[in-house]
Amino acid sequence: MNRSLIQGLVLGGIAVTAISALGAYKVVENRSAEARVLSVKAVTKSVRTPREACRDETVTHRAPVKDTNRVTGTVVGALIGGVVGHQIGGSTGKTVATVAGAAAGGYGGNQVQKSLQQGDTYQAQERHCTTVYDTVEQPDGYLVRYKLGARKGVVHMDHDPGDRIPVKDGRLLTGPLHHDVQTTAAN
Repeated sequence: MNRSLIQGLVLGGIAVTAISALGAYKVVENRSAEARVLSVKAVTKSVRTPREACRDETVTHRAPVKDTNRVTGTVVGALIGGVVGHQIGGSTGKTVATVAGAAAGGYGGNQVQKSLQQGDTYQAQERHCTTVYDTVEQPDGYLVRYKLGARKGVVHMDHDPGDRIPVKDGRLLTGPLHHDVQTTAAN
């Protein structure tokens, strides 16, 4: 066989082998340019929203006092007490009994009016409002455990990445536009 043919075949075989090896290396390199997803956990957050809660209540109030010194009760009581005392007393004791009856009746009438005024109430509807909070759970992304080479980590993402996360220059590309993200090491 011709020596140049043999050299050509040998050089061609070496070239094919080198190109195949380089292609296999690129496939392996591209494969390692992704982190393998180990688990994905949906995360939620509690959101508290204030609102006003109102209710109508029946409230009892004391009626305003028109006669604060209770003059009416004192006068009416004194008149009744004086009349009763006048009926009880004898000839010379009539005056003393009338005065004593008027004094006792005046005090009694005053106390009766006081008692009536304290019990004089009215009811009204009043609106009472307070602030209450409604709490709802809202989605807040995903906690993703991954493995990149021998390193394991956890990253918070806004979407479920599926089985793999792209990697560029040793950093995860996690966003929809593949922004670089720092990761947290995990066991």
